[in-house]
Amino acid sequence: MTTKEYRPGTAFPGVIGRTADESTPAWPEPVRAATGTPNVLFVALDDTGFGQLGCYGGPMATPNMDSLAANGLLYNNMHTTALCSPSRSCIVTGRNHHANAMALVTEFSTGYPGYNGRIPFENGFISEILVAQGFNTYMIGKWHLVPSEYESAAGPYDRWPLGRGFDRFYGFLGGDTSQWHPDLVYDNHQIEPPATPEEGYHLTPDLVDKAISFIADAKQVAPDKPFFLYFCPGATHAPHHVPREWADHYRGQFDEGWDAYREAAFARQKERGVAPPHARLSRHDPDVPEWDSLSPDARRLAARMMEVYAGFLSHTDHHIGRLLDFLKESGEFDNTLIMLVSDNGASPEGGVTGTTNESQFFNNAPEPIEDSLRSIDEIGGPTTFNHYPWGWTWAGNTPFRRWKRETYRGGASDPFLVHWPSGIKARGEIRTQYAHIIDMVPTVLDVIGVEPPATIKGVAQSPMHGLSFAHTFDDASAPTRHRTQYFEMMGHRAIDHDGWRAVCPWPGPSFKEAGKPFGSPITSRTLSDLDAEGWELYHIDEDFAETEDLADGERAKLTEMVSLWYTEAGKYGVLPIDGSGVQRLMQERPQIFAARSSYTFRPGTETMPAAVAPRVLNRPFTITADAEIPAGGAEGVFLCQGTNVGGFTFYMKDHKLHYAHNYLRRALYTVSSAEKVPTGRHELRVEFEPAGEPDVAEGKGVPGRAQLYIDRRLVGEAGIPVTTAVMFNPGGMTCGANPGSAVTPDYAPPFRFTGLLHTVIVDLSGNLITDADSELRMHLSRQ
Repeated sequence: MTTKEYRPGTAFPGVIGRTADESTPAWPEPVRAATGTPNVLFVALDDTGFGQLGCYGGPMATPNMDSLAANGLLYNNMHTTALCSPSRSCIVTGRNHHANAMALVTEFSTGYPGYNGRIPFENGFISEILVAQGFNTYMIGKWHLVPSEYESAAGPYDRWPLGRGFDRFYGFLGGDTSQWHPDLVYDNHQIEPPATPEEGYHLTPDLVDKAISFIADAKQVAPDKPFFLYFCPGATHAPHHVPREWADHYRGQFDEGWDAYREAAFARQKERGVAPPHARLSRHDPDVPEWDSLSPDARRLAARMMEVYAGFLSHTDHHIGRLLDFLKESGEFDNTLIMLVSDNGASPEGGVTGTTNESQFFNNAPEPIEDSLRSIDEIGGPTTFNHYPWGWTWAGNTPFRRWKRETYRGGASDPFLVHWPSGIKARGEIRTQYAHIIDMVPTVLDVIGVEPPATIKGVAQSPMHGLSFAHTFDDASAPTRHRTQYFEMMGHRAIDHDGWRAVCPWPGPSFKEAGKPFGSPITSRTLSDLDAEGWELYHIDEDFAETEDLADGERAKLTEMVSLWYTEAGKYGVLPIDGSGVQRLMQERPQIFAARSSYTFRPGTETMPAAVAPRVLNRPFTITADAEIPAGGAEGVFLCQGTNVGGFTFYMKDHKLHYAHNYLRRALYTVSSAEKVPTGRHELRVEFEPAGEPDVAEGKGVPGRAQLYIDRRLVGEAGIPVTTAVMFNPGGMTCGANPGSAVTPDYAPPFRFTGLLHTVIVDLSGNLITDADSELRMHLSRQ
């Protein structure tokens, strides 16, 4: 007997009598995708430049990604927003980033509609659309699409992956994470990595393992049910973490420097047709030193940093290959529509010399090259949070100028591959049609024959901003449909229209020429001056890499383009224009809890993300542990924040209290109690009292004095000459243990407290203990 089904919402087609024997059943029809519907795989690389993949002329070995190009399509005119969260919002919604309220990364959100970091529910995700079409939907890796203050166990969870249409999630919520000690979330809860670096753990193979298992779990039950997999490795964002043997494979291959890299990569691009025959290589960037001007030590350090990056990219390609191999072995490969893209150009966050600790960039505290050299053999390993120098950033975006965060083509023109053997006849061809990542969702919907829904979960949907480029799959000469696209990133603006490109760089074409640093604010007067004199004009159809500014000779065209930029800006919520950096990072944002000065922690709870943790930097604070010490003593962490590349920890070891502040991996400042903690229940406290003002511009937080107390008796104190100025990154705060990498080498993680820890209270009110007698005794003992 055939089961009768009916579409939910339509009339019941069965018969309902007085009893079952005189009735006929019918069932609501399950959601099923049409027979033959392809699987969809989006791979979003991170900070991978136009000139880094092998198929785009880069010198790194990327055979698996190259195979997608060789058996599919390579696009040389795909564009992004020039930054990660904004680009990722476009990839999954098909709408422009300001319309997604994602003008910048979520950590820099501000209180304006285009900037608040809360993607409107009327901008539905592709996952929400496809799950309603009978797909399984999986998100693996980097999310970075939820306001930072929503990343904690308190939620809300409606903007986490499972709240936006994904069936399963395994990855990390923020912008970056250690590849050795990642901040992992499984579905809707934190977990610890399944192994340690010493046991061979690395995040990328773990992500691939989970992607394979998610697909296999469902396919063994419903083999014909298609999947949508959004696969977002942390690679190749900093930290450039990779097993040493992968980096060592590239020993000596970058010793000739970044200019030589660019020349060779550009030659390969022209040879392969990635760059057109008439293309010219963009100028030497004024912010990048000439390779020959560097000292031998500086060249050795820079070359090693690039070797590590190259190994990281090849390692990532290898594990993407494992995912592709699984699809082949399971018979899913030919009917999987794969789109691989980078979210922006190569990243400049390593500074002019590179860094062993990216947190130094965010804290305005670049390390001296001598410090970096002492760690040269550790670069890429668990003790570093490394990033290469600007020269490699610039080279990685060959042939374009500049980099991530800026809307020149080096920031916004990125690798893009499409592969679908069952649906595309063309093999190994290059497509030159203009495209933007907002076009990816419309293209998928076009391919599977689905109209954008009018509503999702009862919410009326906004129109898609992107356009399908499926018509280019088998027609290299098909016309470009995407004719106009605006750009704005931290005040850096551009617009493309019919082969022309206008760019208004901020703070200037380079930092050296501008005389201003990245993140400089824009005033209304500044904006007027920029609109009058700051725009550049390029005929991209004739000048692929923005080498000849035509603004002086084509004033009418420039005026047209600037006017068009403002039209698009008004349409998509771009205003107000804001060039500021650190000011936005440090801005207070609405929290789901009322403002308070006291926080109570308990052991065994989840790590509290930095965005919602009590902010202890540049202010007085106390940390008080209510702990019971058993006979024989106890040891372990009461409270810590950060990792081995920066943070603080309050802990007990060798029967004594200790507090340590790790200043950007550069210095470790400690204080220990002069006496042991007795057995029994005690109030154990550390206080920090500032003794000066911070100098954030120079990367220095407040100096101060740390004091240790047992039951309100002073038992230890020490001066701390400098503290972290802006942020710990990674910056989670944990009670009762130090997961991941240890803040101090004085103990091995996780160093869980072995006594009975009731609570730990962080107080930011500034009410400090004054124990004159104890202080006098302490000072006398130091004479």
